[in-house]
Amino acid sequence: MVALQIRDVPDDVRDVLARTAAARGQSLQAYLLDVVRREARAVGNIDLFHATAGLRVEIPDASTLAHVVREGRDGGFTVDRGGDDLPAPRGRRRSAR
Repeated sequence: MVALQIRDVPDDVRDVLARTAAARGQSLQAYLLDVVRREARAVGNIDLFHATAGLRVEIPDASTLAHVVREGRDGGFTVDRGGDDLPAPRGRRRSAR
């Protein structure tokens, strides 16, 4: 592991961080390590978001969330997938067309 050092931290910022750590029952060191880990995960989430950009489908502006949910529920899995190759959900039979 490496050690990180932050210079020139204003006293008021250090005090807020120390109070937050104490309120969580952590040392300042443990709290700051949690903050750094959380930031690293957020960067990973951003990378994943960009990596999956090509998989997203565009939902027309006229569609409301309720409309999209209803369409998916009533039409089964094939509504947004464009095919009949997926199995019907358990407990429901796919109707013959």
